[in-house]
Amino acid sequence: MIKIGTALFEACEELEREKGISKDVIISSLCDAMVTAYKKHLKQKDVPNVEAILDEQTGEIGVFRTKLVVEKVEDPNLEISLEDAKEIDDEVELEDEVKIEVTPENFGRIAAQSAKQVITQRIREAERKLVLDEFMDKKGSLTTGIIQRVENRNVIVNIGKTDAIMPPKEQIPGEYYKPGNRIRVFVLNVKETARLPQVIVSHAHAEIVRELFELEVPEIEDGIVEIKSIAREAGYRTKIAVASNDPDVDSVGACIGPRGSRIQTIIGELRNEKIDIVRYSENPVEYIVNALSPARIVSVDILADDDSAKEAFVIVPDDQLSLAIGRDGQNVRLAHKLTGWKIDIKSVSQAEKMEYAQQHQHIEEHAEEEPEEDEVDEIAEEIREQEEYAMDDEDIASIENEEEQTEEAAE
Repeated sequence: MIKIGTALFEACEELEREKGISKDVIISSLCDAMVTAYKKHLKQKDVPNVEAILDEQTGEIGVFRTKLVVEKVEDPNLEISLEDAKEIDDEVELEDEVKIEVTPENFGRIAAQSAKQVITQRIREAERKLVLDEFMDKKGSLTTGIIQRVENRNVIVNIGKTDAIMPPKEQIPGEYYKPGNRIRVFVLNVKETARLPQVIVSHAHAEIVRELFELEVPEIEDGIVEIKSIAREAGYRTKIAVASNDPDVDSVGACIGPRGSRIQTIIGELRNEKIDIVRYSENPVEYIVNALSPARIVSVDILADDDSAKEAFVIVPDDQLSLAIGRDGQNVRLAHKLTGWKIDIKSVSQAEKMEYAQQHQHIEEHAEEEPEEDEVDEIAEEIREQEEYAMDDEDIASIENEEEQTEEAAE
């Protein structure tokens, strides 16, 4: 047996406190390292029935081989005679198994070198598994971290037992990420790697808005108010559609809070990003009108509503067109993401021009068609009837006078 003292157990306890790695993992690693070193010492890869045993009370460790007690030994590596077995244990009988220490002399230095490599590897594997399990559970949720540094435009954020990466596309445009600042991020993905798992976080994800509303609005947490949809362009504007499951609770008012306290807290957390709270409706026309707020809407025509396409044609007053579309199309783009409807917006004057152009085109198309003979007769009859109806009182009186003069001449 090799005396290792109490230092190993103290190190195990320290690792368990700092990194959460169980003492059993370290002890198991040490025993495996002893077996590996023993096999190298024998220069054999396959050595059956060998194990290392650590006595925690004495602080000693040794390599043991299990042998079967038999009357006649045929394989000394696997079997032992009853007489030899009795020297180890007086109560042993045939067909029993006994553990025989086979620790080589001067084995401590060789075992220590092998143990260092195996234990280091096992600690890394255990740490990797702990991190992987922890952040797999946190995937799709909000967490708080501390900004460590910026490398190649990637922001490195410490979120506990590991450093997460925030790639440029998951950052808020124009935001300055200062090392040492606390930041709330969304755990987007966890990738397994040869070393520690790679955790990808986002500061621009729409789910951050959902998490913040759930934290600040008790009605959402209790299920009274439900978030139906979120559309976000991080750093600029967010639209969130909410609905109430209780007729006595106003969904929009609950999200705004007393004197706007709740919404202001969320806006502050999002660095003054604009937030539009939209009232959700099962009626697509009403939902689209709400989603395009603050613009006023004249009319909404549903052009297509099926599984393959959802299209709507919206008319707004001339002075509301730019507001409805938004800067660089932001308002209508967010409304499309929020509702899932493709929205075509025109002003009243634009709609009138389109209607006039369509009518003019329709007239031209009919003018190009040659009428059939029956159609010509019908058109001629209509013209005659229209001419008769078009005669005024003077024309009628003149015709009557001519008829009377003709009758007198005939007499």
